Amino acid sequence: MFPPRCIACGEGVGTDFGLCGTCWRDTPFATGLVCDKCGVPLPGTDDGKPEFCDDCLTLARPWQRGRAALIYKDTARRMVLAFKHGDRLDLLRPLAGWMGRAAVPILAPGMLVVPVPLHRRRLLKRRYNQSALLSGAVAKAAGLAHAPDLLQRTRATPSQEGLHRDDRFANLAGAVRVNPRRAAALAGRHVLLVDDVMTSGATFAACADACLAAGAENVSVLALARVAKDT
Repeated sequence: MFPPRCIACGEGVGTDFGLCGTCWRDTPFATGLVCDKCGVPLPGTDDGKPEFCDDCLTLARPWQRGRAALIYKDTARRMVLAFKHGDRLDLLRPLAGWMGRAAVPILAPGMLVVPVPLHRRRLLKRRYNQSALLSGAVAKAAGLAHAPDLLQRTRATPSQEGLHRDDRFANLAGAVRVNPRRAAALAGRHVLLVDDVMTSGATFAACADACLAAGAENVSVLALARVAKDT
C-alpha cells in the first residue's frame, strides 16, 4: 500500500529504509582509511595498519579504538538532526545498520555496549535518548550485552555546540559517573561507548574516564557521525 521512500528526501526508491541516488551521493560515509581512534577519514589507502589523525596523535585519548559511520555534513547531518530533534525514529534502523557495519573492525566478543547518557532534564524534554536507541540496536545486531543505564549525567551541562575544544572538555569535567547499582557489571569488561555525534571527543573522554575508573579493562567508541575539520 505504501511504496518505499527515500529516508532523506521522500523520493521513491526500490527498497524500504534506503536512499535515492541523489541522497546517497550526498551522504558522506566514513569509509576507506580512517583514524583508528576516532574514525575520521584519512588520505591514503587502508593496508590494515592502524593510522591516526593529528588530533588523536596530539590528545591523550582514554579509549582504545574508535569508528564512525558518517561524516557530519550534507545529507548525513540532516538525517542525524532529524533523528535527534525531529522525532524521526524511523531512521533508527538504517542509521544503526550503518553504525554496525562501521564498527566491525573494533568489535570484540564479550563487549558491553553503553550509550552516552543524557541528563534527566534533557531526557524529559526530548523524551528519548538517541544514543541509547542506537546502542541498543547495535548491541542486538552484534549479539552483545547492552547496559543503557550504566552511565549517569550528574549535572545538566550546557550544550557543547559552538564551544571551542578546551571549553568542551571543561564543560564535561566531573559531569559523568557510573551508576552505583551497575558498577559491578564493568569489572574487567571491554566497553563500547556509543554516541550520535563526535566533535572534539570530550564527551567520549568523560564517559571513558568514568568507565575505566570504575574497573573497565578498556574502552572503544562508536559514533553515528564524526565532525571533520573540512566541514
